[in-house]
Amino acid sequence: MRDRFSPAPLTLTLPLQIAERMAEAIVEERFAPGERLKEVELAASFDVSRATIREALRILERKGLVSIVPQHGAQVAKLSRVELEDMFDIRVMLLGLASRTLARRMTAEKDAQLQTGLVRLVEAKEDPNDYFHASADMALLIADLAGNSLLTVQLRSFAQHIGRYARLGFITAARREQSLRNWRKLLKYVAAGDAEAAEALHRSMSQENRVAALAVLDRRVDESRARKETGAAAAPRVPEQPTAARRRT
Repeated sequence: MRDRFSPAPLTLTLPLQIAERMAEAIVEERFAPGERLKEVELAASFDVSRATIREALRILERKGLVSIVPQHGAQVAKLSRVELEDMFDIRVMLLGLASRTLARRMTAEKDAQLQTGLVRLVEAKEDPNDYFHASADMALLIADLAGNSLLTVQLRSFAQHIGRYARLGFITAARREQSLRNWRKLLKYVAAGDAEAAEALHRSMSQENRVAALAVLDRRVDESRARKETGAAAAPRVPEQPTAARRRT
């Protein structure tokens, strides 16, 4: 068996590393939806070749984060109401199943890991980006602890893609407070082994996130339409709430 594979370190290639960095920036909208991604600038920023950047962009295209048009180059994929609805239809079901399964397989050790995740959520609640990442990690932790590897693979496969939308649902402080209350309640259901209640609540949490994200997306569309009708120049989009995150590549 050994002679079938050449020895090589199992580490992320340079294009994959760059793609991960750029994916985070796209999810957090440090690159805006529709923004052109210029190979020359990116290559200079990362101090790599344009060929490496092109490969990173192809990786991001497969993740649904970048659109590449022949002769026109790459741009950040635009947000879509239909895509949001379709992806959350799947996410609602998967997260509900993850919490239901974990509640049936709960242990004291697993509960300790969940409580650590809850502490991180509390610490992150003042910043939309930090809270989004903490919440996304918590959802994946529940799937991991549930012990269903196929379920985990499915959730991880589009985590960054749907993350662009899920993040919008945590823009306001009120939404983050609501989410945190729900997480506390969910962990109590899971710890108590109440599978039905855990599944129902996690589905509800995901639905609430969907509604909040749709509201932000619809508001942006309305604002853009209003600017066009009045003939006003498109002003730079200001984040809905200030964050400590700075644009970096």
